[in-house]
Amino acid sequence: MAATTAPISVATSATLNIALVNQTTSSTVYAYITGQAINNNNQLFLLQADGQTPYYPASPTQNGTPLAVNCAIALGPPSSTTTVTIPQIAGGRVWFSVNDTLTFLLNPGPGLVEPSSSNPSDPNYNKTWDFCEFTFNSSQLFANITYVDFVSLPIALTLTNTSGGTQHVSGIPANGLTTVCNALTAQNQIDNAGCNQLIVNGPSGSPLRAVSPNTGIVMNSSLFSGYYSGYVNQVWSKYTNTPLTVDTQAQWGSPTATVVGSLLTFPGVGTFDQPSAGDIFSCSTGPFAAAATNTAEMGAIGARLAAAFNRSTLLLDTDQPDGEAVANYYSTAPTNHYSRILHATNLDGRGYAFPYDDVGPSSGADQSGSVSDGSPQLWTITVGGANASASPVHPAAPGTAVKAPAKRTFVSRLTSCFGLWRKVRGQKA
Repeated sequence: MAATTAPISVATSATLNIALVNQTTSSTVYAYITGQAINNNNQLFLLQADGQTPYYPASPTQNGTPLAVNCAIALGPPSSTTTVTIPQIAGGRVWFSVNDTLTFLLNPGPGLVEPSSSNPSDPNYNKTWDFCEFTFNSSQLFANITYVDFVSLPIALTLTNTSGGTQHVSGIPANGLTTVCNALTAQNQIDNAGCNQLIVNGPSGSPLRAVSPNTGIVMNSSLFSGYYSGYVNQVWSKYTNTPLTVDTQAQWGSPTATVVGSLLTFPGVGTFDQPSAGDIFSCSTGPFAAAATNTAEMGAIGARLAAAFNRSTLLLDTDQPDGEAVANYYSTAPTNHYSRILHATNLDGRGYAFPYDDVGPSSGADQSGSVSDGSPQLWTITVGGANASASPVHPAAPGTAVKAPAKRTFVSRLTSCFGLWRKVRGQKA
């Protein structure tokens, strides 16, 4: 009898197939894949246009140097699938561009200058593009759709593991951007707070994207100035005499705080000053910046406070985030209406709309729009929104195109404890 060996988890494999499905109405769709190659000293990585060959750029001598090879992966016509292969990658992104290619540049390092959603002088600014994020390592594939910077193209994810199990995130429908922009305009008509300024129109006058409040503030520093001031004052008043408990959902347990003087004080842990609207939307400045001491525990507390401010739940519940119900998110004014609208527009209600949108009750519903598995077999990414709830497609031979299924039948929810948000690397100022 021939010797047998135990099956090897695909997560430990050096490569993974990704099925890229074009469900737009355009025959001109390009994909790009970027990240750091884990098994090649974390070097800057791009996948070449053939969908198979790695490209590790050398450090250029000057800023803004063009890529030395073509990395635009041309997808097939509408309702087709193109399969590509990637190595293990950290901080990865899969980019899609409709009707045009994207411009990626190199700075010394090398550092990748990525397309910018906030810089009008960027060569990609007036193009239609979007991306999803992932990490593929020896433990798992983790991927999510993200609206932390902006929303433009509908992107859906389906992950199939080696046992045939499937996870799915539906994303926004084909007309999702229009729905989001209409809702932002309607919200501005209610409160005149500036949500309409999050809509970025292209040269034709039609919306190209809707940017997040954080990106909006990068583009216009006065946007949403003072927006949360009254709410923050109410929170500080409430917790002057009432204890606030924050479950770190980690080894630090659930510390309790009250306002002492002007600071929200966790005895023996640290303090938080009152945040501005910019601090709340970015989740990374002011009191939510990395603490000088006790950094990890303060970061865990800060993430949960930032999430509660974005969802406006701190006046509803003194136990964060464990006492929360999704139905109560965004129910108190002021709130992060961009996030509210994105979740309402997503077909399954899920997707990163602010940096700590994965925070939630330990037994609560996932909001983050993520999929993950230790034994991934095929990761399918659908761009365009059509049939976003369809069953997963099967892999084609690398570089080939096959017709996608006409109907999706599977939608599932995955609860994720992944709490890292990767900021844009090398983005132009």
